[in-house]
Amino acid sequence: MTNEAKQPKNPPKNPHVLTAKVVRGSGSHVAEQGSVYRSGVSAQSVGSTMLWLGAISLPPGRRTKAHRHEGHETALLMTAGQEIEIWSGPELDQCEMVHAGDYLFIPAGVPHVAVNRTTENAEFLGARNDPAANESVVLMPELDNIVP
Repeated sequence: MTNEAKQPKNPPKNPHVLTAKVVRGSGSHVAEQGSVYRSGVSAQSVGSTMLWLGAISLPPGRRTKAHRHEGHETALLMTAGQEIEIWSGPELDQCEMVHAGDYLFIPAGVPHVAVNRTTENAEFLGARNDPAANESVVLMPELDNIVP
C-alpha cells in the first residue's frame, strides 16, 4: 500500500484547483533517531507546504537517540501504551513521564530522548510544522550516554 492520496471519483475540471485529499494508511519506516514513523499528511503525500501529521511509535524496551529538530516544533498525543520518559534540555537533565491521553510539546532546537521501559508499544499521533516525511533531524551522539 502506498502513501499516495486516493484518486478522486470525479476529478476537478481544473487540476490546478486545490481540493481536500484523503490519505490512506501506509507502511512505516524507522526514523534516523530510532522511532517508527507512519506518515499521513506530508509534502510527499498531498503536497503539504507547512504541516506533517502522522503516527509515531516507540517499541517496548527501546529509546531514541539523543537528537533535536532544528527548524520545527513537534506536538504529540500519546494514544496507547503505559508510559514513556521524555528527557530534554541542553544536558538532558529534565525528565517528564508521558502517559496515554497526555499531550507533549517539543520546541524547535530542544535536545531530547524518549525512553519506553515498558512491555507495551507506545503510540502517538504527531504533528509538526515541517511537511517533509523525512524530517530534518540533528543527532547528538555526545548526549547519548547521559540517559540511562
